[in-house]
Amino acid sequence: MEKSDIKMMTNDLRAKRDALSMAHSELKKESDKWNKIIICLSLLTGGFESMKIQMGWQTDEVKLVPILMSSVIAGCSSIIKFKGFSERQEVLIQSISLLTNVLNKCRNHAEVDDDILLEYNNALEKLETSLYPNVRGRFLKQSHKNLLNILNYEKKFFDSIEKANKGEKVVVDTDSDTISSDNIEKFNLENDVENPVENGVELKIKTIEEKSN
Repeated sequence: MEKSDIKMMTNDLRAKRDALSMAHSELKKESDKWNKIIICLSLLTGGFESMKIQMGWQTDEVKLVPILMSSVIAGCSSIIKFKGFSERQEVLIQSISLLTNVLNKCRNHAEVDDDILLEYNNALEKLETSLYPNVRGRFLKQSHKNLLNILNYEKKFFDSIEKANKGEKVVVDTDSDTISSDNIEKFNLENDVENPVENGVELKIKTIEEKSN
């Protein structure tokens, strides 16, 4: 779909930048998992060597254990090198940086010009060369869903701000329950909160002393 509007272009870059960030996060988790395995095996090997010296274990079976564990560690290191975690993460970081830079430029422009269009196309090319098509599609789907949720929450937030400014009843959704502006004072007193801020709306409450008067 052609992006001829600066707002459409901005939202598209946000979604694609987030998709790259999700891909980088997943790749980092996988890399960290292998590194943790190597660290644990190295600690176990070192601990076993110390125990062997202290206990005077000299049997052939005991001597084979460190060799086997060292072989497993070498195998894990080879897998990490084969998968190229560091190189792939570096490519993703460069792509994220490029898309973020173009996104900032789009936000500072009121309309699409030739320079912005050129940088936008370069950013798309960088995205397409950073991930395989099937992987890119999976993360873009997650990114689009996440961005729609964010925009929906933002709309609710600004609608609540407008209602609060007009003195209308505002319903505040929390993770555990829903609180209306009628009983928000009671909720805040029970939780010992003074002048809280919920969804950007300052909810002023009376103190106990004022109530007693």
